[in-house]
Amino acid sequence: MKNYLPNILKGAAMGIAEVIPGVSGGTIAFITGIYEQLLNTIKAFSPALFTVFKEKGVTGVWDKINGPFLMTLLIGMACGVLVGIFGISFFLENYPILVWAFFFGLIIASAIYVGRQLTHWGATEIGLLILGAIVAYGITIITPAEGSTSLFFVFFSGAIAISALILPGISGSFILLLMGMYTIIIPTMKKALTTLDPDSLLFALVFALGCLTGLMTFSRVLSWTFDNFRNQTLAILTGFMVGSLNKIWPWRIPDLTIDTGEKIKVITEHNVLPGNFPTEPYLVGAIILMVVGFLAVFAIEKLGSSNKGQA
Repeated sequence: MKNYLPNILKGAAMGIAEVIPGVSGGTIAFITGIYEQLLNTIKAFSPALFTVFKEKGVTGVWDKINGPFLMTLLIGMACGVLVGIFGISFFLENYPILVWAFFFGLIIASAIYVGRQLTHWGATEIGLLILGAIVAYGITIITPAEGSTSLFFVFFSGAIAISALILPGISGSFILLLMGMYTIIIPTMKKALTTLDPDSLLFALVFALGCLTGLMTFSRVLSWTFDNFRNQTLAILTGFMVGSLNKIWPWRIPDLTIDTGEKIKVITEHNVLPGNFPTEPYLVGAIILMVVGFLAVFAIEKLGSSNKGQA
């Protein structure tokens, strides 16, 4: 258990991050030192596993998919998602400035960390960083679409959102928000987990199948780019993180909202300085939590470094 605990904790951090719009589980995987191991593990799921099963049985398949690593990570992620759905949502509703301040600091430090992994910075890398930042910033200012309960769209949104899970800087939950699905997925997941309602369970199953499909596809693309264009990939991922900071800025004022019946849904908003925030900006607390978030990255990095190879 001692050897598995670090992976469970990393998985839990990834799970919590994926529930929060604007924070990427892929970022957590990267700074904990398991990102490429995760990509290779996901990539192992292919038709070739049938051949491995015929030749070496269940043990061979377990070794091929890096079973201990995957099992402990999934256990942690499941726990993290539950904490995120039932716990983090409470803090976001009641203390949004402080929560976003923590993650703002975390993402700044994450961008610095990923940028430091490049072996050199040339014109191509700088250009890709700028491009990544522009694309991510552009995504953050897109007006969210209206969601749909169509099972096809649920499947599609799962495939797209899970692709963002393994892409540092772009949050799967944020993609769901842009697609108008965040306020549909999260309540339905809660209902499926708490009431076992058949319609909600079917919804959750279709979403999970979409996630699985997207994960199998996109992991191969990213693994190929890391193998062949590592520096360029890291540069554009750093840009994604920098550009995504616009969405995580703690002091935001809604421009357009919709009353969904259960809660007020923010459609568009704009950032302001703390001094221009219409209510209490909690500036001191926000600064403290930004620093805590910033330092947390290097604490997580240290954990990842000290436990590499234990999975």
